[in-house]
Amino acid sequence: MTGTIFPDLKGKSVYITGGASGIGAALTDGFMAQGAKVAIIGRSAADDFVAEMEAKHGATPLFMQGDIADVPRLRESIQQAVGEHGGLDVLVNNAANDKRHSLDEVDEEFFDWMQAVNLKAYFFACQEAARHMQAGGAMINFSSISYMMGNAGYPIYTTANAGITGMTRSLARELGPKGIRVNALAPGWVLTQKQLDMWASPEDLDDHMNKMCLKEHLKPEDMIDPTLYLASNASRMMTGQTMAVDGGVVVSG
Repeated sequence: MTGTIFPDLKGKSVYITGGASGIGAALTDGFMAQGAKVAIIGRSAADDFVAEMEAKHGATPLFMQGDIADVPRLRESIQQAVGEHGGLDVLVNNAANDKRHSLDEVDEEFFDWMQAVNLKAYFFACQEAARHMQAGGAMINFSSISYMMGNAGYPIYTTANAGITGMTRSLARELGPKGIRVNALAPGWVLTQKQLDMWASPEDLDDHMNKMCLKEHLKPEDMIDPTLYLASNASRMMTGQTMAVDGGVVVSG
């Protein structure tokens, strides 16, 4: 758990997609530790997680059940968060699905579903959030270094993540005159329970470790401080950027 304090985040209204599991759960914990008012959307019930956060922080995250690929429900949940928390200061587009697939097995239905979850929902969450944000608002779109590496095994996912960074740049320029910042965060391979259960074989973990400068695999908690930084006034003049947090697998500049 982070020990860094960002005083300006106290009392801020934060909306996180997929905020009850994996990286999203760590982000919810991190923002609540700052004293923020956190709203989260997720497909599955999250009673245990909500109770855990209430016991830990003395406040309850606003959980709204729904599928981010259902755009009307996504809009409705953002509006509910605005109504209950008195506005919207921070949007974190975190939810995604990196289901493995090969080029040949993809049909139109699967392609459309993957883009709906991994890119379309991000766009419409930004659109709805922008209608409620005031100057000083911040949007953080989670991308991935997978597209920078040209990884095989999930080409629709990497396509969507490249699209997220392009969208982030354009929205930063469009929303900048309103005082709203838009940045992307590109994690490396974060070992959530899902990754450990489904894809993190010893061979693949060793191979990825060989690509890292810092010889330590990433945990969901490693995404907290970078996200808080992008949400806070500490990054007040930073927008349109993609920040990789991956232990040194990819480089820029």
